[in-house]
Amino acid sequence: MEKVIYKLKSNTALTDSVFKMVLEGDTKSITASGQFVNILIDGLYLRRPISVCDYDENSLTLIYKVVGKGTEKLSKMTHGRLDILTGLGNGYNLSKSGNKPLLIGGGAGVPPLYNLCKKLINEGKKVTVILGFNKKEAVFFENEFRSLGAEVYVATADGSYGTKGFVTDIMKDLTYSYFYTCGPEMMLKAIDKIAKTSGQLSFEERMGCGFGACMGCSCKTKYGNKRICKDGPVLEREEIIW
Repeated sequence: MEKVIYKLKSNTALTDSVFKMVLEGDTKSITASGQFVNILIDGLYLRRPISVCDYDENSLTLIYKVVGKGTEKLSKMTHGRLDILTGLGNGYNLSKSGNKPLLIGGGAGVPPLYNLCKKLINEGKKVTVILGFNKKEAVFFENEFRSLGAEVYVATADGSYGTKGFVTDIMKDLTYSYFYTCGPEMMLKAIDKIAKTSGQLSFEERMGCGFGACMGCSCKTKYGNKRICKDGPVLEREEIIW
């Protein structure tokens, strides 16, 4: 973990409630796809955790959904600097992916899969991606995943775009070597019920400190209590107790 002051380069709307923020600054403490950062926002006591969408040596891309005061303030920023705790969480383990990994993202759980997809494709893996949203107007990053070279499917709950239904409706008919997923817990549970292989699940959880001190995001696993912010947010399928 490291505290870094980032300069805001751009902050653009992808949908009516989802924004893409590009920041300039040191990213050396980010070591794995699926990690997150914790942003200090003026006037608010608790930092806001946001998953890392993408990064290179001096640039950080975050995609976030406006859900409260903190993210609403972020969405209105046009310039300035942000105090950010970076390199938080454990991230995904790429070594278990096999040759044909499946990536499944639901809503705000889509962004951390982008950098993961990029790395897996760079390793020569044949990646399939399923993106789940409530409606057509909520869809984002479909073309960005395709541009990486992934095979992409989209599901919408109301059927207004792609396959009508949920990510599991697409997943059940696919063949894959391993799966990675991030999204709401209800979606993760549904995936676990039908998954044909081992996999890694990234949990969305309300956090206090973001680095394991407050114990506010603890959950039970087969190997004892784990903190989503410190020991997660990524957990192995085999260790999860639903």
